[in-house]
Amino acid sequence: MTEKWLVGVDVGGTTTKMAFITEIGDIVKKWEINTNTKDAGKHITTEIANSITEQLQTLGQQKQMLIGIGVGAPGFIDMETGFIYKAVNIGWENFPLKDELEQATGLPVIVDNDANIAAVGEMWRGAGDKAEHLLCVTLGTGVGGGVIVNGEILHGVNGMAGEIGHLTSIAEGGAPCNCGKTGCLETIASATGISRLAKEGIEKQKDSLLYTVNERKGEISAKDVFEAAKGGDELAIEVVKSVSLHLGLAIANLANALNPEKIVIGGGVSNAGDILLTHVQDAFQRFALSRAQEGVEVTIATLGNDAGVIGGAFLAKTSHDKS
Repeated sequence: MTEKWLVGVDVGGTTTKMAFITEIGDIVKKWEINTNTKDAGKHITTEIANSITEQLQTLGQQKQMLIGIGVGAPGFIDMETGFIYKAVNIGWENFPLKDELEQATGLPVIVDNDANIAAVGEMWRGAGDKAEHLLCVTLGTGVGGGVIVNGEILHGVNGMAGEIGHLTSIAEGGAPCNCGKTGCLETIASATGISRLAKEGIEKQKDSLLYTVNERKGEISAKDVFEAAKGGDELAIEVVKSVSLHLGLAIANLANALNPEKIVIGGGVSNAGDILLTHVQDAFQRFALSRAQEGVEVTIATLGNDAGVIGGAFLAKTSHDKS
């Protein structure tokens, strides 16, 4: 009997990542397409469906090979119905993603928040190592989060659980956040937050390597900051320590409340590796209760850009297993 495949889909503002994945989580084929945000994103589901059909044809397979589709999408989502209330970067507003994609593909679809599916992916096949109590923080353009309790995604009463990026880090005088608040963790620990802190810092420390980088490129990326910190630049080290302090404090508070077994840090910023992880662990140990520390490992994610599609496949698998 031929083993069937799951489809993982991770919808982003620029690209949509997709993969055919076996029931044990091995990637058979992965690819990506541009995310068409024209006309309020209404073409996206058709283009996903067409792309799946094309890839099946390339592999000489029929649609009967596919069990179902698990989709991760940004924005505020009704998890039961797969209805997107608002996804700013995509253009969706009051968009029935699950219904539209099921109609376009003829396959069962389950939808969840993109940070949640990254957490599930890391739990199933990544750094989470099948831990049933897991906290995943994704550091990219923004800061996302996913909370796994007893092996299940924690959604909360209306889908807002896991919005780690919008924990308030600076109560007064913080930078404005896209959510409308100020002082959110996202304004500090995201790639854009790190860039902002470095830009502010070079006004006072013009002897920093980052000042030279800014003069040359007209901008400072988070990668520039971590590279300069590894080279011993004082301002860069200061920025890394500040970011790590706020991130370590946030995950320590969450660990004190949730008592997870694993805390996984992912997203593009996590590519900094040990220089970030070491400082975050130091801050975490400072603020977490000793008992909470004893039970948890703070680590860097291992799946990279595959976390979302693997997590989506896992959701499709569990949904199919329950039906």
